[in-house]
Amino acid sequence: MSEPEKRIALLIDADNAPAAKIEEVLAEVARHGVANVRRAYGNWKSPNLKSWEAVLHEYAIRPIQQFAYSRGKNASDMAMVIDAMDLLYARNLDGFAIVSSDADFTPLVMRLLTDGVKVYGFGEKKTPEPFVNACSKFTYVEALGQAHSGPPEAEAEAGAAVPGESSGEARPRKTGAEMRSDTKLVNLLRRAVASAEGDDGWSHLGPVGSQIGNQASFDPRNYGYGKLSDLLAAIGLFEMKKDGKSSYARALAKKPAAKPATKRAAKAGKADAA
Repeated sequence: MSEPEKRIALLIDADNAPAAKIEEVLAEVARHGVANVRRAYGNWKSPNLKSWEAVLHEYAIRPIQQFAYSRGKNASDMAMVIDAMDLLYARNLDGFAIVSSDADFTPLVMRLLTDGVKVYGFGEKKTPEPFVNACSKFTYVEALGQAHSGPPEAEAEAGAAVPGESSGEARPRKTGAEMRSDTKLVNLLRRAVASAEGDDGWSHLGPVGSQIGNQASFDPRNYGYGKLSDLLAAIGLFEMKKDGKSSYARALAKKPAAKPATKRAAKAGKADAA
């Protein structure tokens, strides 16, 4: 008997999210479950939300009107938080998808996580890191549309992108050198691979992906790669192999640091040069 689909509430901060990406966001949410609650918050009398009005009916998103009670303040954020807590206490959801580039929702995400529900975040590249890191998984909307085979642990088995998925506007790939200079990323990958290491020294990418997901918000597409295996191969710190449909990785041996030349060797070098 198949497991029931996960129920997810899609809550959109229309003031801080691009309407042009809603189709890709919904497709991404569908990978995790069914978005049986779809709401977008904002002052719908504002001309700034005209682009959202065009997609609300098409994608069955309910607009939640919230007037700005004072100039310069966004009252729709508070309305969205209140609704999220009401939905949480109703106990009939398995997760939340929050679309916003506003770090003010970070405390909300942390509160939702304490009840054991997953929180999938979506926002633009400008989204502050506290919100990005708080989510179970955060995906930059600029990266959406790139081929992706599923959650990190699932893609290790699949080994290929989902057929028919639009490639969209590909996000520029980070080079191996750029990723190796990201200490946080390197440590995350090294720890995950080490934790899944088998007796033969190889780590199956299924447990590696699960370990990464448990530690931090991570999506290889944010670095320009469709699959975890592609990113691990590109970063240049791991040896990769495939066994049937399964993929494995193991850390490459660290190169010993070059020893500084001794004073005697330096003097000899100068004498030879003379």
